[in-house]
Amino acid sequence: MRKALRRFTIASFLAVTAMLAPAQTAPAFEVASVKPSAPLDMLKLAMDIRAGQGPKLGPRVDGARAEYTYMSLKDLIVLAYKVKPYQITGPDWIANQRFDIFAKLPDGASKDDAPRMLQALLEDRFKLALHRESKEHPVLALVVGEGGPKMKESPETPPAIDPAAPLKPGEKQIDSPDGPIRMTTGKDLVSGTINMGSKGSQSISTDAAKQSIRIETSRLTMEDLANMLTSLSQANGGQEVKDMTGLKGNYQVAFSFSLADMRSDMRSVVQEKMGVPSPPAEAAGAAMPADAASDPGGSSSLSKSIESLGLKLESRKAMVEQLVIDHVEKTPTEN
Repeated sequence: MRKALRRFTIASFLAVTAMLAPAQTAPAFEVASVKPSAPLDMLKLAMDIRAGQGPKLGPRVDGARAEYTYMSLKDLIVLAYKVKPYQITGPDWIANQRFDIFAKLPDGASKDDAPRMLQALLEDRFKLALHRESKEHPVLALVVGEGGPKMKESPETPPAIDPAAPLKPGEKQIDSPDGPIRMTTGKDLVSGTINMGSKGSQSISTDAAKQSIRIETSRLTMEDLANMLTSLSQANGGQEVKDMTGLKGNYQVAFSFSLADMRSDMRSVVQEKMGVPSPPAEAAGAAMPADAASDPGGSSSLSKSIESLGLKLESRKAMVEQLVIDHVEKTPTEN
């Protein structure tokens, strides 16, 4: 289950100075420390969560300080280049080895400059070299079903998160490309809530006995839904899901599914297109509880949950932009 879920104003000045000098160096952190992360103490982590103390993991840019704690090199590249994980092509180890980065922003820099500074750091310390390319790949297309969408539009825009506001018990704050995010994590380290401020919220609840998951969201865009389904799909060896609905609104969405059904569904979409027989029904795994059928957002499978929203998944081909890593070193240069 955890693997299925585990799986963020100076343009005018630069334009003027570019005309006055033949070359300009990229913005960089003033000081930066890069070290391999220590292994997580899962017992201590669980005890901290039960005590209402959120784990200090992930990115955080606050004032003149930037911290990236227990993050894989792949996660760091996602932040630095503002892409999705599925857009990165490189060695497998970049998703597994984790690092702690503590850096100081130069005077006059803001958190908006941090991604470009992180790029410069990765290129300097890890000798990262990459290029972009677009190729046609098989994808799962998220499209509108025959009866049209069956989702309720979100009524209003919630206020943005005040990064200076006190954290609630068990809450932690991380930075994303769209601003601060506040999160809580359940005792199982999987369930929890994500408050994205004006971009809405998301809650995840799990049933370990039935190996089932329920996701509820507000202000969900179809691109966000496609990204969520991509994470679920690729955590089980599946394909990227691309939004092809043409829907531009923000929606309140709830759906439930079992992990075994999700794996089966992602395979069956491709198998149906290729004319490959699907596995027997008993191989699909545990079903959802009997009362799930009475829940408009609930279903015994991910595909049926998506269909209950007036959507469906189809196997297609599409151009996908990739960041292809040409060179990267496992050990960063000395601090």
